[in-house]
Amino acid sequence: MKAQGELKSVEGYSPKIGVMIYMLEDLKDRITQQVKDLNQSQTDFLYDANANSIGSLIMHLVSTESYYQTATLMGREWTEEELKRFGIAGEINEKVKSILKGKPITYYLDLWDEVREKTLAALKTKDDAWFASSMEEGLNYHYIWYHVMEHSANHMGQIATIKNRLPK
Repeated sequence: MKAQGELKSVEGYSPKIGVMIYMLEDLKDRITQQVKDLNQSQTDFLYDANANSIGSLIMHLVSTESYYQTATLMGREWTEEELKRFGIAGEINEKVKSILKGKPITYYLDLWDEVREKTLAALKTKDDAWFASSMEEGLNYHYIWYHVMEHSANHMGQIATIKNRLPK
């Protein structure tokens, strides 16, 4: 159990990666708690024509993490199969919104669990020297994973707003 107000490095990871894991897992846990009991209409709910559903936002988080996992931890692009499974919500547009309907919240959460499991396993093989190093594009891995973490935090706020607008 995590102590409130305490940021720790997760055991089994190098110190800085372990702190990032702690934050990634904390955000994932908090988002999951917000959405795990949603029914189908709540998962697909759009409060206006420009809004995203909670399901599509969770899928967007899955897509983002999978993309960076593949690029930074595996050093490659998505395969065709990975693109079909995880890449669908890299950008949320009208086509994506029409596809991401009718799936229970557990569909999205299970995909997120699958992607996170691979992220955690791959990050165990890395150390803080790798974390501080840069990709060819000049972005450092720590910053990239910080971006994945902040991305979750931003969408957690959107998810809370959507939940507040769900029909009573």
